[in-house]
Amino acid sequence: MKIKAIAIDDEPLALEIVKQYCTQLPGIELIRTFDNAVAGLEYIHQHQPDLLFIDIDMPDINGIDLINSLASKPMIIFTTAYKEFALDGFELEAIDYLLKPFSFERFEKAFQKAASKYKSTNSEDGAQEHIFVYTEYRMKKILLQDIIYIESLDDYIKIHFMNDKPVMTLMSLKKVSEKLPPGQFIRIHRSYITSVKHFSELSGRKIKLTNGTELPVGESYSSEVNKWTRPR
Repeated sequence: MKIKAIAIDDEPLALEIVKQYCTQLPGIELIRTFDNAVAGLEYIHQHQPDLLFIDIDMPDINGIDLINSLASKPMIIFTTAYKEFALDGFELEAIDYLLKPFSFERFEKAFQKAASKYKSTNSEDGAQEHIFVYTEYRMKKILLQDIIYIESLDDYIKIHFMNDKPVMTLMSLKKVSEKLPPGQFIRIHRSYITSVKHFSELSGRKIKLTNGTELPVGESYSSEVNKWTRPR
């Protein structure tokens, strides 16, 4: 599974260098570049990339301010000409801080740090024991075995547990579904993903979970739900 990344920098040449370096690394897909930080910020809100390469000193919005405005942060690698911002960068738990001009070897080293962190929470086949989400101004580890279902609330998702209070984070249902192993979780509705092990019964177009919660099954998802619930 490739790490999906974007780059934000007001210098087109700097973006071109990042683009060229990324093409030389098999584990990353640079899906978009932005020379306008506001447009890049909007893209992050909508698509939740895994990794962000970002400059700091930009005319429309400072890179530090941009990241501080995010409720759900991707992994961050700063690419800047100003070393005086390094402390601010590391306080944001950035993966690395690349001072321009940087070599491919230095870029690759920074990426490998990101790849190591990504691998720790996402195995190559998507099967994993936990995920991390950003909630209440901190990263929180969520054990997959504790999840009963996940609910979409506009731009947020609400993760429900058997014996704990729900957790909310700024993320789309589509994005979180990409982090979940398909053999353990299933999308049953445009607004719900459920844990397969917590299926209790299916009645018509409703699923009852082991905690007593009843959820609707969307018409376009009913065929897949029936595959999981029919006798094997």
